[in-house]
Amino acid sequence: MQFSIKPDTSGFVWTHRLLDVLFPVALLWLSAWLYGTDWHERYTLIGILASALFVIFAQTSGLYQDWRGRPLFTSVRMIMQAWLMTWAAMVVLIFLLNNDETFSRAALLIWGGVTPLILIGYRLVIRQSLSQIRKQGINNRRIAILGAGKVGQQLAAIIQKNTWLGYQIIGFYDDNPALHDTRPAQLPILGSSEHILTHSQQNQFDELYICLPMRAERKIKTLLNQLTDSTCIVKFVPDLFTFDLMHAKWTDMQGLPIVSVYDTPLNSTSAQIIKRTEDILLASLILLLISPLMLALAIGVRLSSPGPIIFKQKRYGLNGKEINVYKFRSMYTLDNGSAIKQAQKNDPRITPFGALIRKTSLDELPQFINVLQGRMSIVGPRPHASAHNEQYRKIVPRYMQRHIVKPGITGWAQINGWRGETDTLDKMEKRIEYDLHYINNWSIWLDIKIIILTVFKGFVNKNAC
Repeated sequence: MQFSIKPDTSGFVWTHRLLDVLFPVALLWLSAWLYGTDWHERYTLIGILASALFVIFAQTSGLYQDWRGRPLFTSVRMIMQAWLMTWAAMVVLIFLLNNDETFSRAALLIWGGVTPLILIGYRLVIRQSLSQIRKQGINNRRIAILGAGKVGQQLAAIIQKNTWLGYQIIGFYDDNPALHDTRPAQLPILGSSEHILTHSQQNQFDELYICLPMRAERKIKTLLNQLTDSTCIVKFVPDLFTFDLMHAKWTDMQGLPIVSVYDTPLNSTSAQIIKRTEDILLASLILLLISPLMLALAIGVRLSSPGPIIFKQKRYGLNGKEINVYKFRSMYTLDNGSAIKQAQKNDPRITPFGALIRKTSLDELPQFINVLQGRMSIVGPRPHASAHNEQYRKIVPRYMQRHIVKPGITGWAQINGWRGETDTLDKMEKRIEYDLHYINNWSIWLDIKIIILTVFKGFVNKNAC
Protein backbone atom coordinates (compact mmCIF):
# COMPACT_ATOMS: atom_id res chain seq x y z
CA MET A 1 0.00 0.00 0.00
CA GLN A 2 1.40 3.39 -0.99
CA PHE A 3 1.13 6.40 1.28
CA SER A 4 2.37 9.98 1.07
CA ILE A 5 2.38 13.19 3.05
CA LYS A 6 0.47 15.81 1.08
CA PRO A 7 0.83 19.57 1.54
CA ASP A 8 -1.96 21.25 3.50
CA THR A 9 -3.82 23.47 1.05
CA SER A 10 -5.63 26.70 1.83
CA GLY A 11 -9.35 26.50 2.40
CA PHE A 12 -9.70 29.22 -0.24
CA VAL A 13 -7.42 27.44 -2.71
CA TRP A 14 -9.96 27.20 -5.53
CA THR A 15 -11.16 30.74 -4.90
CA HIS A 16 -7.56 31.93 -5.19
CA ARG A 17 -6.95 29.93 -8.35
CA LEU A 18 -10.12 31.20 -10.00
CA LEU A 19 -9.33 34.84 -9.16
CA ASP A 20 -5.72 34.36 -10.26
CA VAL A 21 -7.00 33.20 -13.65
CA LEU A 22 -9.56 36.01 -14.04
CA PHE A 23 -7.62 39.04 -12.79
CA PRO A 24 -4.69 39.04 -15.30
CA VAL A 25 -7.09 38.83 -18.28
CA ALA A 26 -9.52 41.39 -16.84
CA LEU A 27 -6.75 43.83 -15.93
CA LEU A 28 -5.15 43.53 -19.36
CA TRP A 29 -8.51 44.38 -20.97
CA LEU A 30 -8.99 47.29 -18.56
CA SER A 31 -5.50 48.65 -19.29
CA ALA A 32 -6.10 48.46 -23.04
CA TRP A 33 -9.52 50.13 -22.67
CA LEU A 34 -8.11 53.00 -20.57
CA TYR A 35 -5.55 53.78 -23.27
CA GLY A 36 -8.04 53.46 -26.10
CA THR A 37 -6.26 50.49 -27.61
CA ASP A 38 -8.24 48.21 -29.90
CA TRP A 39 -8.56 44.76 -28.38
CA HIS A 40 -7.48 41.97 -30.73
CA GLU A 41 -6.91 38.24 -30.51
CA ARG A 42 -3.26 38.62 -29.56
CA TYR A 43 -4.26 40.47 -26.40
CA THR A 44 -6.56 37.55 -25.64
CA LEU A 45 -3.69 35.10 -26.18
CA ILE A 46 -1.37 37.11 -23.92
CA GLY A 47 -3.98 37.38 -21.16
CA ILE A 48 -4.89 33.67 -21.16
CA LEU A 49 -1.25 32.53 -21.26
CA ALA A 50 -0.31 34.95 -18.47
CA SER A 51 -3.12 33.62 -16.27
CA ALA A 52 -2.16 30.01 -16.92
CA LEU A 53 1.56 30.61 -16.35
CA PHE A 54 0.98 32.55 -13.14
CA VAL A 55 -1.15 29.75 -11.66
CA ILE A 56 1.51 27.20 -12.62
CA PHE A 57 4.35 29.26 -11.11
CA ALA A 58 2.27 30.02 -7.99
CA GLN A 59 1.47 26.32 -7.56
CA THR A 60 5.16 25.43 -7.87
CA SER A 61 6.19 28.04 -5.30
CA GLY A 62 3.69 26.71 -2.72
CA LEU A 63 1.43 29.78 -2.80
CA TYR A 64 -1.72 27.66 -2.66
CA GLN A 65 -0.69 25.74 0.43
CA ASP A 66 -2.25 26.62 3.78
CA TRP A 67 -1.33 30.24 4.62
CA ARG A 68 -2.95 30.45 8.08
CA GLY A 69 0.46 30.41 9.79
CA ARG A 70 2.46 31.94 6.94
CA PRO A 71 3.91 35.46 7.30
CA LEU A 72 2.35 38.02 4.94
CA PHE A 73 5.77 38.93 3.52
CA THR A 74 6.29 35.32 2.41
CA SER A 75 3.03 35.34 0.45
CA VAL A 76 3.94 38.68 -1.14
CA ARG A 77 7.34 37.32 -2.15
CA MET A 78 5.78 34.21 -3.70
CA ILE A 79 3.30 36.32 -5.71
CA MET A 80 5.99 38.71 -6.94
CA GLN A 81 8.31 35.89 -7.99
CA ALA A 82 5.54 34.06 -9.85
CA TRP A 83 4.39 37.25 -11.59
CA LEU A 84 7.91 38.36 -12.54
CA MET A 85 8.53 35.01 -14.22
CA THR A 86 5.15 35.29 -15.95
CA TRP A 87 5.84 38.87 -17.02
CA ALA A 88 9.27 37.95 -18.41
CA ALA A 89 7.73 35.17 -20.49
CA MET A 90 5.04 37.53 -21.78
CA VAL A 91 7.60 40.19 -22.75
CA VAL A 92 9.43 37.63 -24.89
CA LEU A 93 6.18 36.47 -26.48
CA ILE A 94 5.03 40.04 -27.17
CA PHE A 95 8.38 40.76 -28.84
CA LEU A 96 7.89 37.74 -31.11
CA LEU A 97 4.27 38.62 -31.95
CA ASN A 98 4.68 42.37 -32.35
CA ASN A 99 5.00 42.56 -36.14
CA ASP A 100 1.83 43.62 -37.94
CA GLU A 101 -0.52 44.22 -35.00
CA THR A 102 1.04 46.43 -32.35
CA PHE A 103 0.62 46.36 -28.60
CA SER A 104 0.26 49.47 -26.48
CA ARG A 105 3.45 49.76 -24.42
CA ALA A 106 1.76 52.03 -21.89
CA ALA A 107 -1.13 49.59 -21.43
CA LEU A 108 1.24 46.65 -21.03
CA LEU A 109 3.39 48.51 -18.50
CA ILE A 110 0.34 49.47 -16.46
CA TRP A 111 -0.87 45.86 -16.64
CA GLY A 112 2.53 44.55 -15.51
CA GLY A 113 2.62 46.89 -12.52
CA VAL A 114 -1.01 46.79 -11.37
CA THR A 115 -1.68 43.04 -11.68
CA PRO A 116 0.63 41.88 -8.83
CA LEU A 117 -0.75 44.66 -6.61
CA ILE A 118 -4.30 43.43 -7.20
CA LEU A 119 -3.27 39.79 -6.64
CA ILE A 120 -1.66 40.81 -3.35
CA GLY A 121 -4.48 43.20 -2.44
CA TYR A 122 -7.39 40.79 -2.66
CA ARG A 123 -5.48 38.23 -0.58
CA LEU A 124 -4.79 40.91 2.00
CA VAL A 125 -8.50 41.75 2.18
CA ILE A 126 -9.40 38.08 2.70
CA ARG A 127 -6.63 37.67 5.27
CA GLN A 128 -7.57 40.77 7.26
CA SER A 129 -11.27 39.93 7.17
CA LEU A 130 -10.68 36.43 8.50
CA SER A 131 -8.27 37.79 11.10
CA GLN A 132 -10.89 40.20 12.47
CA ILE A 133 -13.48 37.43 12.54
CA ARG A 134 -11.15 35.09 14.41
CA LYS A 135 -10.10 37.76 16.91
CA GLN A 136 -13.77 38.07 17.85
CA GLY A 137 -13.88 34.38 18.67
CA ILE A 138 -15.68 33.34 15.48
CA ASN A 139 -14.31 30.43 13.42
CA ASN A 140 -11.85 29.58 16.20
CA ARG A 141 -10.54 26.09 16.84
CA ARG A 142 -9.96 24.71 20.34
CA ILE A 143 -6.48 23.20 20.55
CA ALA A 144 -5.06 20.67 23.01
CA ILE A 145 -1.33 19.85 23.08
CA LEU A 146 0.08 16.49 24.11
CA GLY A 147 3.54 17.13 25.55
CA ALA A 148 4.48 20.14 27.67
CA GLY A 149 8.14 19.95 26.70
CA LYS A 150 10.20 22.30 24.53
CA VAL A 151 8.29 21.69 21.30
CA GLY A 152 4.86 21.89 22.95
CA GLN A 153 5.69 25.12 24.74
CA GLN A 154 7.11 26.66 21.57
CA LEU A 155 3.94 25.76 19.68
CA ALA A 156 1.81 27.24 22.47
CA ALA A 157 3.84 30.47 22.45
CA ILE A 158 3.43 30.86 18.69
CA ILE A 159 -0.33 30.32 18.85
CA GLN A 160 -0.80 32.68 21.80
CA LYS A 161 1.26 35.39 20.10
CA ASN A 162 -0.65 35.15 16.81
CA THR A 163 -4.29 35.36 17.89
CA TRP A 164 -5.36 36.05 14.30
CA LEU A 165 -4.61 32.40 13.47
CA GLY A 166 -7.93 31.50 15.07
CA TYR A 167 -6.57 28.92 17.52
CA GLN A 168 -7.46 28.80 21.21
CA ILE A 169 -5.33 26.56 23.43
CA ILE A 170 -7.32 24.90 26.21
CA GLY A 171 -4.28 23.25 27.82
CA PHE A 172 -1.67 20.50 27.82
CA TYR A 173 -1.73 16.76 28.34
CA ASP A 174 1.44 15.27 29.78
CA ASP A 175 2.42 12.05 31.53
CA ASN A 176 4.91 13.79 33.81
CA PRO A 177 3.13 14.13 37.22
CA ALA A 178 5.57 16.81 38.36
CA LEU A 179 4.19 19.23 35.77
CA HIS A 180 0.61 18.90 36.88
CA ASP A 181 1.07 21.26 39.84
CA THR A 182 3.53 23.70 38.27
CA ARG A 183 1.85 24.80 35.04
CA PRO A 184 0.39 28.35 34.99
CA ALA A 185 -3.37 28.59 35.33
CA GLN A 186 -3.88 30.03 31.84
CA LEU A 187 -2.44 26.87 30.27
CA PRO A 188 -3.27 24.06 32.67
CA ILE A 189 -2.34 20.40 32.51
CA LEU A 190 -5.65 18.75 31.65
CA GLY A 191 -4.45 15.28 32.50
CA SER A 192 -2.27 12.49 31.18
CA SER A 193 -2.41 10.86 27.75
CA GLU A 194 -4.92 8.37 29.19
CA HIS A 195 -7.52 11.15 29.48
CA ILE A 196 -7.27 12.28 25.83
CA LEU A 197 -9.66 9.76 24.29
CA THR A 198 -12.40 10.46 26.86
CA HIS A 199 -12.03 14.23 26.53
CA SER A 200 -12.03 14.05 22.74
CA GLN A 201 -15.25 12.02 22.77
CA GLN A 202 -16.72 14.72 25.01
CA ASN A 203 -15.74 17.33 22.35
CA GLN A 204 -13.59 19.30 24.79
CA PHE A 205 -11.23 20.22 21.96
CA ASP A 206 -11.30 20.30 18.14
CA GLU A 207 -7.71 19.43 17.36
CA LEU A 208 -4.93 17.60 19.16
CA TYR A 209 -1.28 18.41 18.48
CA ILE A 210 1.11 15.62 19.45
CA CYS A 211 4.44 17.15 20.50
CA LEU A 212 6.20 14.09 21.90
CA PRO A 213 9.83 13.11 21.21
CA MET A 214 10.44 10.42 18.60
CA ARG A 215 11.45 7.92 21.27
CA ALA A 216 7.79 7.85 22.38
CA GLU A 217 6.84 5.93 19.23
CA ARG A 218 4.93 3.20 21.09
CA LYS A 219 2.88 5.71 23.07
CA ILE A 220 2.06 7.68 19.92
CA LYS A 221 0.93 4.54 18.06
CA THR A 222 -1.27 3.46 20.96
CA LEU A 223 -2.87 6.89 21.20
CA LEU A 224 -3.50 7.11 17.45
CA ASN A 225 -5.19 3.71 17.49
CA GLN A 226 -7.43 4.86 20.36
CA LEU A 227 -8.34 8.13 18.63
CA THR A 228 -9.78 6.28 15.65
CA ASP A 229 -12.82 5.98 17.93
CA SER A 230 -13.31 9.77 17.90
CA THR A 231 -13.86 12.61 15.44
CA CYS A 232 -10.87 14.58 16.68
CA ILE A 233 -8.44 16.14 14.19
CA VAL A 234 -4.94 14.93 15.10
CA LYS A 235 -1.71 16.63 13.99
CA PHE A 236 1.85 15.57 14.73
CA VAL A 237 4.61 18.10 15.42
CA PRO A 238 7.94 16.24 15.12
CA ASP A 239 10.67 17.10 17.61
CA LEU A 240 13.00 18.84 15.16
CA PHE A 241 15.43 19.68 17.95
CA THR A 242 16.36 16.04 18.56
CA PHE A 243 18.27 15.56 15.30
CA ASP A 244 18.77 19.20 14.29
CA LEU A 245 16.03 19.01 11.65
CA MET A 246 15.09 22.69 11.80
CA HIS A 247 15.97 23.14 8.11
CA ALA A 248 14.85 19.71 6.90
CA LYS A 249 12.50 19.37 3.94
CA TRP A 250 9.94 16.76 2.96
CA THR A 251 10.38 15.00 -0.37
CA ASP A 252 8.40 12.18 -1.93
CA MET A 253 9.59 9.06 -3.77
CA GLN A 254 6.85 6.93 -5.27
CA GLY A 255 4.53 7.84 -2.40
CA LEU A 256 7.16 7.28 0.30
CA PRO A 257 7.85 10.43 2.37
CA ILE A 258 11.54 11.21 2.84
CA VAL A 259 13.14 13.87 5.04
CA SER A 260 16.10 15.71 3.52
CA VAL A 261 18.13 16.52 6.63
CA TYR A 262 21.20 18.08 4.99
CA ASP A 263 20.30 19.26 1.52
CA THR A 264 20.10 22.35 -0.67
CA PRO A 265 17.89 23.56 -3.53
CA LEU A 266 21.11 23.58 -5.59
CA ASN A 267 21.10 19.78 -5.50
CA SER A 268 18.74 19.64 -8.50
CA THR A 269 20.08 19.57 -12.07
CA SER A 270 17.89 22.49 -13.19
CA ALA A 271 19.13 24.68 -10.33
CA GLN A 272 22.75 23.81 -11.14
CA ILE A 273 22.21 24.76 -14.79
CA ILE A 274 20.64 28.08 -13.78
CA LYS A 275 23.45 28.77 -11.31
CA ARG A 276 26.18 27.91 -13.84
CA THR A 277 24.56 30.07 -16.53
CA GLU A 278 24.35 32.94 -14.06
CA ASP A 279 28.04 32.55 -13.19
CA ILE A 280 29.27 32.40 -16.80
CA LEU A 281 27.24 35.39 -18.00
CA LEU A 282 27.98 37.64 -15.03
CA ALA A 283 31.66 36.67 -14.68
CA SER A 284 32.28 37.27 -18.40
CA LEU A 285 30.60 40.67 -18.27
CA ILE A 286 32.35 41.71 -15.05
CA LEU A 287 35.79 40.64 -16.28
CA LEU A 288 35.25 42.63 -19.47
CA LEU A 289 34.33 45.73 -17.45
CA ILE A 290 37.09 45.48 -14.82
CA SER A 291 39.98 44.42 -17.08
CA PRO A 292 41.56 47.95 -17.05
CA LEU A 293 41.29 48.02 -13.24
CA MET A 294 42.85 44.56 -12.94
CA LEU A 295 45.75 45.67 -15.14
CA ALA A 296 46.33 48.70 -12.89
CA LEU A 297 46.18 46.52 -9.77
CA ALA A 298 48.64 44.04 -11.27
CA ILE A 299 51.11 46.89 -11.89
CA GLY A 300 50.58 48.14 -8.32
CA VAL A 301 51.31 44.69 -6.83
CA ARG A 302 54.45 44.31 -8.97
CA LEU A 303 55.81 47.75 -8.00
CA SER A 304 54.93 47.50 -4.29
CA SER A 305 57.06 44.46 -3.40
CA PRO A 306 58.99 41.61 -5.00
CA GLY A 307 57.11 38.41 -5.78
CA PRO A 308 54.40 37.09 -8.09
CA ILE A 309 51.37 39.21 -8.99
CA ILE A 310 48.88 36.40 -8.50
CA PHE A 311 48.87 34.33 -5.30
CA LYS A 312 47.44 30.81 -5.61
CA GLN A 313 46.20 29.38 -2.35
CA LYS A 314 44.89 25.86 -1.68
CA ARG A 315 41.31 25.99 -0.51
CA TYR A 316 38.37 23.59 -0.26
CA GLY A 317 35.85 23.70 -3.07
CA LEU A 318 32.74 21.71 -3.94
CA ASN A 319 32.48 18.45 -1.93
CA GLY A 320 35.60 19.38 0.05
CA LYS A 321 37.99 18.92 -2.89
CA GLU A 322 41.04 21.17 -2.93
CA ILE A 323 41.19 23.92 -5.56
CA ASN A 324 43.58 26.75 -6.36
CA VAL A 325 41.98 30.12 -5.60
CA TYR A 326 43.47 33.21 -7.25
CA LYS A 327 44.11 36.52 -5.50
CA PHE A 328 46.27 39.53 -6.09
CA ARG A 329 49.24 39.05 -3.77
CA SER A 330 48.85 41.32 -0.74
CA MET A 331 51.60 39.96 1.55
CA TYR A 332 55.36 39.73 1.56
CA THR A 333 55.02 36.01 2.31
CA LEU A 334 53.27 33.22 0.37
CA ASP A 335 51.71 31.20 3.20
CA ASN A 336 50.12 28.06 1.78
CA GLY A 337 51.12 25.20 4.06
CA SER A 338 49.45 22.96 6.60
CA ALA A 339 49.58 25.64 9.30
CA ILE A 340 48.58 29.15 8.25
CA LYS A 341 48.20 32.10 10.56
CA GLN A 342 45.02 34.00 9.68
CA ALA A 343 45.50 37.61 8.62
CA GLN A 344 44.97 40.12 11.44
CA LYS A 345 44.68 43.88 11.64
CA ASN A 346 48.09 45.60 11.33
CA ASP A 347 49.57 42.26 10.23
CA PRO A 348 53.28 42.86 9.41
CA ARG A 349 53.07 40.36 6.55
CA ILE A 350 50.70 42.65 4.60
CA THR A 351 52.28 45.12 2.17
CA PRO A 352 51.10 48.77 2.15
CA PHE A 353 49.50 48.30 -1.25
CA GLY A 354 48.14 44.95 -0.08
CA ALA A 355 46.43 46.63 2.88
CA LEU A 356 44.57 48.91 0.46
CA ILE A 357 43.35 46.18 -1.87
CA ARG A 358 42.39 43.89 1.02
CA LYS A 359 40.38 46.66 2.67
CA THR A 360 38.44 47.20 -0.55
CA SER A 361 38.33 43.48 -1.50
CA LEU A 362 40.05 44.31 -4.79
CA ASP A 363 42.58 41.53 -4.12
CA GLU A 364 39.78 39.02 -4.82
CA LEU A 365 38.98 40.19 -8.37
CA PRO A 366 41.04 37.39 -10.04
CA GLN A 367 38.56 34.92 -8.56
CA PHE A 368 36.20 35.75 -11.44
CA ILE A 369 38.61 33.62 -13.46
CA ASN A 370 37.97 30.81 -10.95
CA VAL A 371 34.27 31.28 -11.64
CA LEU A 372 34.73 30.85 -15.40
CA GLN A 373 36.81 27.73 -14.69
CA GLY A 374 33.86 26.29 -12.77
CA ARG A 375 35.75 26.05 -9.48
CA MET A 376 33.82 28.86 -7.78
CA SER A 377 30.54 30.75 -8.04
CA ILE A 378 29.99 34.48 -7.82
CA VAL A 379 27.74 33.91 -4.78
CA GLY A 380 28.44 31.24 -2.19
CA PRO A 381 30.26 30.61 1.09
CA ARG A 382 33.68 32.27 1.10
CA PRO A 383 36.47 29.66 0.81
CA HIS A 384 38.85 29.32 3.74
CA ALA A 385 42.45 28.17 3.59
CA SER A 386 42.74 24.37 3.74
CA ALA A 387 44.56 24.58 7.06
CA HIS A 388 41.71 26.59 8.59
CA ASN A 389 39.18 24.08 7.28
CA GLU A 390 40.96 21.26 9.06
CA GLN A 391 41.07 23.33 12.24
CA TYR A 392 37.43 24.44 12.35
CA ARG A 393 35.75 21.29 11.02
CA LYS A 394 36.65 19.64 14.34
CA ILE A 395 35.15 22.31 16.59
CA VAL A 396 32.31 24.00 14.64
CA PRO A 397 29.19 21.84 14.13
CA ARG A 398 28.14 21.39 10.48
CA TYR A 399 31.22 23.29 9.31
CA MET A 400 31.81 21.02 6.31
CA GLN A 401 28.17 21.41 5.19
CA ARG A 402 29.20 24.70 3.62
CA HIS A 403 31.03 22.67 0.95
CA ILE A 404 27.82 21.14 -0.38
CA VAL A 405 27.93 24.02 -2.87
CA LYS A 406 30.75 25.81 -4.67
CA PRO A 407 32.55 28.55 -2.73
CA GLY A 408 31.78 32.12 -3.78
CA ILE A 409 33.41 35.51 -4.22
CA THR A 410 30.71 37.05 -2.06
CA GLY A 411 28.06 35.52 0.17
CA TRP A 412 25.23 35.98 2.63
CA ALA A 413 27.66 36.08 5.56
CA GLN A 414 29.80 38.78 3.96
CA ILE A 415 26.98 41.24 3.23
CA ASN A 416 25.75 40.79 6.80
CA GLY A 417 29.11 41.85 8.23
CA TRP A 418 30.67 38.44 8.96
CA ARG A 419 33.87 38.74 6.96
CA GLY A 420 37.49 39.40 7.76
CA GLU A 421 39.34 38.09 10.80
CA THR A 422 37.65 35.34 12.85
CA ASP A 423 39.73 35.78 16.01
CA THR A 424 37.08 34.13 18.20
CA LEU A 425 35.13 30.91 17.80
CA ASP A 426 31.84 32.84 18.04
CA LYS A 427 32.68 34.80 14.89
CA MET A 428 33.37 31.65 12.90
CA GLU A 429 30.19 30.01 14.19
CA LYS A 430 28.20 33.08 13.14
CA ARG A 431 29.74 33.01 9.67
CA ILE A 432 28.84 29.32 9.30
CA GLU A 433 25.30 30.05 10.46
CA TYR A 434 24.84 32.57 7.64
CA ASP A 435 26.53 30.29 5.09
CA LEU A 436 24.14 27.47 5.97
CA HIS A 437 21.18 29.85 5.72
CA TYR A 438 22.21 30.63 2.13
CA ILE A 439 22.67 26.95 1.28
CA ASN A 440 19.27 26.00 2.72
CA ASN A 441 17.41 28.88 1.09
CA TRP A 442 19.15 29.36 -2.26
CA SER A 443 17.22 30.95 -5.09
CA ILE A 444 18.15 33.04 -8.10
CA TRP A 445 16.46 35.97 -6.34
CA LEU A 446 18.66 35.54 -3.26
CA ASP A 447 21.76 35.55 -5.49
CA ILE A 448 20.64 38.78 -7.16
CA LYS A 449 19.95 40.36 -3.76
CA ILE A 450 23.42 39.42 -2.48
CA ILE A 451 25.14 40.74 -5.62
CA ILE A 452 23.30 44.07 -5.39
CA LEU A 453 24.04 44.44 -1.67
CA THR A 454 27.70 43.55 -2.28
CA VAL A 455 28.00 46.52 -4.66
CA PHE A 456 26.75 48.89 -1.96
CA LYS A 457 28.23 47.48 1.23
CA GLY A 458 30.20 44.34 0.53
CA PHE A 459 33.49 45.65 -0.89
CA VAL A 460 34.56 47.98 1.92
CA ASN A 461 34.01 46.60 5.41
CA LYS A 462 35.38 47.53 8.82
CA ASN A 463 36.16 43.87 9.54
CA ALA A 464 38.38 43.43 6.48
CA CYS A 465 42.09 43.18 7.21
